[in-house]
Amino acid sequence: MSKATVGPEEEEALIRAIRSGWVTPLGPEVDAFEAEICARTGRRHALALSSGTAALHLALLELGAKPGVCVVLSSMTFAATANAVAYTGAEAVFVDSRESDGNVDPEMMLETVRVLQSEGREVVAAIPVDLFGRCVEYDVLDIGLAKLRVPMLADAAESLGATFNGRAAGAYGRAAAFSFNGNKIMTTSGGGMLVSDDSELINRARYLSAQARQQAPWYEHTEIGYNYRMSNILAAIGRAQLAKLDDFIVRRRAIRQMYVDAFSDIDGLRFLGSAEDIDGTAENCWLTAIDLGTEIGVNADEMVAHLDANDIEGRHLWKPMHMQPLWKDSRAFINGASETLFRRGITLPSGSGLTSSEIEQVIGAFRSKLGRS
Repeated sequence: MSKATVGPEEEEALIRAIRSGWVTPLGPEVDAFEAEICARTGRRHALALSSGTAALHLALLELGAKPGVCVVLSSMTFAATANAVAYTGAEAVFVDSRESDGNVDPEMMLETVRVLQSEGREVVAAIPVDLFGRCVEYDVLDIGLAKLRVPMLADAAESLGATFNGRAAGAYGRAAAFSFNGNKIMTTSGGGMLVSDDSELINRARYLSAQARQQAPWYEHTEIGYNYRMSNILAAIGRAQLAKLDDFIVRRRAIRQMYVDAFSDIDGLRFLGSAEDIDGTAENCWLTAIDLGTEIGVNADEMVAHLDANDIEGRHLWKPMHMQPLWKDSRAFINGASETLFRRGITLPSGSGLTSSEIEQVIGAFRSKLGRS
């Protein structure tokens, strides 16, 4: 679906890191990687971590997530977003999507906060999730959440390199989290990053991420910490990958366009979002996502099974959290959009290293299922 693309640059970075002697967490590669992510996103501070989930968890703790309070978040997302809330003991309240791109409905998210506040509930954070490489409507949420005095924590795990209104993904909110998991548009093998303009938030997260060790000539601990720091070796890989990010985006946009051109004659089929740069808003095209609709006579289950039979990985869109057995009793504000997209939507192979010949194989298998060779 989105295989990591690595080459001699990553190999050279690994050798450099190993030969430096810094093979444990922290080191010059970590410092440089954090600085380069700051430069890319326009943020003042960055903290390299073991995962995007760790970034969300630490930020939520600083924002006051704990038992007895609420965190409002996108329902259509990977489980990691909701799990990070669960780690803190806070109550997760889910919000549905816009059918156009699957991203959270911003007005519904704001209304959810209003309802909860009218009930006397404390909402300590709102987490909108950038799906498949496209930013949410941050302008609406930025203004609306500020009026409601609720901090925004952007889950930008899937959107590094995308932009919204001329600002980079991750530039919005009190803080934002990125993922460098192996299937993301760029990887550190496994890892994440927390970014913010709030030095106190980052400093507190940095302290907790290193087991909350106190400044003392021995191991002194006064509160619970976490083993969340990124290693110097992984940061070196990340730096090599970050240098290629723009090339990865160009290739993934080209792959998406190949799909768009190949399926332009299929009525009822719809691509989520847009690869075009419109007034400074553009996707990174991490994954090409398609709504199969109801007119073509093939549902998502059938298409995924057909692709799999042809040794091609296709996947359903994220199953909304409010439909997951783990979260079935959680409160959710629903309009039906995410459930529809889950039933009808799939993602197609989108990795930067895929050849045009391989994309043609996907196109051929897809069209054959529709009886359109």
